[in-house]
Amino acid sequence: MYADYYGFSEMPFRLTPDSRFFFASGEHSRALSHLIFGLAHQEGFIIITGEVGAGKTMLLERLQERLDRGSYLISRVDTAQVLADDLLRLVASGFGVAPGPDKATLLRGIAEVLRDGRAAGRRCLLVVDEVQALELPALEELRMLSNLSEAGRSLVQTILLGQPQFRRTLARAELDQLRQRVLASYHLGPLREEEMQAYVEHRLRAVGWNGRPRWEDGTFDLLHQCTGGIPRRINRLCGRLLLHGAFEQSDSISPAMVRLIARELERDLAATADSATTNPDKVPDLIDRVEALEVIVARRERVFARLSDLLTNGGSGR
Repeated sequence: MYADYYGFSEMPFRLTPDSRFFFASGEHSRALSHLIFGLAHQEGFIIITGEVGAGKTMLLERLQERLDRGSYLISRVDTAQVLADDLLRLVASGFGVAPGPDKATLLRGIAEVLRDGRAAGRRCLLVVDEVQALELPALEELRMLSNLSEAGRSLVQTILLGQPQFRRTLARAELDQLRQRVLASYHLGPLREEEMQAYVEHRLRAVGWNGRPRWEDGTFDLLHQCTGGIPRRINRLCGRLLLHGAFEQSDSISPAMVRLIARELERDLAATADSATTNPDKVPDLIDRVEALEVIVARRERVFARLSDLLTNGGSGR
């Protein structure tokens, strides 16, 4: 509704990652540089961590845009606390490997596809998202896959995306061999306060914003305070602000509107959060809890549906 009212070509603050809206903040630019640096080595692990909604998936979408897809064979896996063997099935499916009757057959199939890719001049890249959900045996399977090589060259390189707690897991003594294979690692932080206005206006301009609505003085400072600079929180709050503005037929967004909508979001989220408060400073904590649940539920549904297909129907390959 608000897109029509303000004359936008589409909704500028969708929660689904879309690389068209990628904003090269200081943090995201540095994280992208780490990814590119790691890829240049053509082996080992690259690790990107960040809070829920920090923009890890958006970063990956941006990276894939920059890659020559004809030169890469990519298996992208969303994890959901799956067992080690199930993880291998998902990896194999992502590379187009037909499911086998046992683990050995599956591993041979993965190795064959990787070798064929290398022979055809394509680099094989494995991307594992929500890696913090994996247990140690599954992480060990990823390390073992990184051992696959031919003529002294690794057959697969792996990007691991996850929430901050994965760094604690990675520090465990049992994962020393995996740590030794990490080529680049970066923790994706929030937008700085001085980047807030540029971020919001960047997304607005992408959909044809011409200055309407106007954002009043102090609005961006308050947006940063209420969201902690986390992109998904910003998108959620700004989307609700524009919807409110359209209902009120307002041609400007004010600090008072930010306070009002932040409190409304807080009330909406309180039903599923452990506690509620009328202090807008607490809104990020409540949003984090709900968003974490949303991400987990959605990804588990996708992963388990894929596993069910692989186990019952043999999968469809690629």
